[in-house]
Amino acid sequence: QVQLVESGGGLVQAGGSLRLSCTASGSIFSVRRMGWYRQAPGKQRELVAADTSGGSTNYADSVKGRFTISKDNAKNTVYLQMNSLKPEETAVYYCNAALILTSGAWVNDAWGQGTQVTVSS
Repeated sequence: QVQLVESGGGLVQAGGSLRLSCTASGSIFSVRRMGWYRQAPGKQRELVAADTSGGSTNYADSVKGRFTISKDNAKNTVYLQMNSLKPEETAVYYCNAALILTSGAWVNDAWGQGTQVTVSS
């Protein structure tokens, strides 16, 4: 029905930058919200940034001023530009979306498979 695929993760040095991308595919009529979460081993998954179709954005306090979320509506793609990365931000980063299918059904909480981001000291 719906698939979210993340890319762009990898190994970077502290202070470096990385850009993640996530593309939604399938029988999609409209994407209502896309965002990013992250989860480190032994920790809870947490919101990093989110963007709605209405233009509203939300960021975790810890990333404000360093991370930027953006989207390409025509491609059903969301990006996360991460600057000044810190070692404690090493985690698997997941794409999340709420969307409407061509059938009219609402999918409130779709997840991608995740992409590993490792920030070395």
